[in-house]
Amino acid sequence: MMNQSYKYQFSWFDWFCLWYPPGWLILFNRHWQHYYTDPDGWRGLEYLLFLIPGGFYLAFLMRWLRLGCRSPRNDLAEFNPNYQQAFREEVLAPIVKYYFRAKLQRIENLPSTDPIIVAMNHAGMCFPWDFICLGYLLGEARGWRVQPLAGVSLFEHPWVVWWLPSQWSQVLGAVRANRNDFETAIAKGKTLLYAPEGLRGPLKGWSQRYQLQKFDISFMELSDRYQVPILPVLCIGSESLHPWAVNVKKLQQIFKLPFLPISPLIIVLIIFPSMGVWAMRTQLNYFIQPLEKIKSVQKRKAIYEQAQQLREKLQMQIKNLRFNFRNGSLSRKQYE
Repeated sequence: MMNQSYKYQFSWFDWFCLWYPPGWLILFNRHWQHYYTDPDGWRGLEYLLFLIPGGFYLAFLMRWLRLGCRSPRNDLAEFNPNYQQAFREEVLAPIVKYYFRAKLQRIENLPSTDPIIVAMNHAGMCFPWDFICLGYLLGEARGWRVQPLAGVSLFEHPWVVWWLPSQWSQVLGAVRANRNDFETAIAKGKTLLYAPEGLRGPLKGWSQRYQLQKFDISFMELSDRYQVPILPVLCIGSESLHPWAVNVKKLQQIFKLPFLPISPLIIVLIIFPSMGVWAMRTQLNYFIQPLEKIKSVQKRKAIYEQAQQLREKLQMQIKNLRFNFRNGSLSRKQYE
């Protein structure tokens, strides 16, 4: 049960954690424990060990022994819009505004009503900050409760279970990226944030960061079935969240991860594993495109063709945005 007796107040230590990369994991867990009783969660001395090179490994050992040599409990939990709002206002706001400096562009294309399926290119190869920031901005602009579709690894992978509080993703509103959960959420009238490229997006790496991969078609099928429009959004800047990354398939398979980005940053991550939820400081700009309404068709092949036509259309828009900015026809003020 969520304790709502008083709001979380940022202390000097929280501001320090925000600007010291290994501290982000501390900030998220401290905020959670303010609202939820979590005897299995991280504690004070363990937090401090996150901040020193290699200290996370000792903190992990201490917590593992404290829990009786078992993993943290994985209690069932559901989306809690009250906690999502508290997290947005008390933690996400300074990260989105001052760290990622995220902004919505072409806001005139943003509809005034929901539900919708927000479809965005995905290049991050790191914790999904491009999605999280967009969800925050859409909530600020329209008051929507945006729920992202997220890979199963964000719910149950052993690393995530130890990093973040139990069921943290579900409580914040993430929906498992499988067909049944996707359709159930749409049928309930939820506004969803979706990556049409699927895992192919983060798998493509730095060298293909703005090359849209083949789109899945489930979002178009469900858009047609439930008469929910699609709102395409193009994110420029997400590739710099984890720059120069490549995906190493063999290591990815060994660690049973959906993708494993290797870059110069991996050396720092090995020394400070708590930085798994951190990303490089960059500027995220989201260009809202006009609503897409799907032509109702019966054959799967026709839906597939529509999906790829949309991909080609958005690919051209990305190319134009980047070309115009490099050549000065899109002013830096407008871009920023």
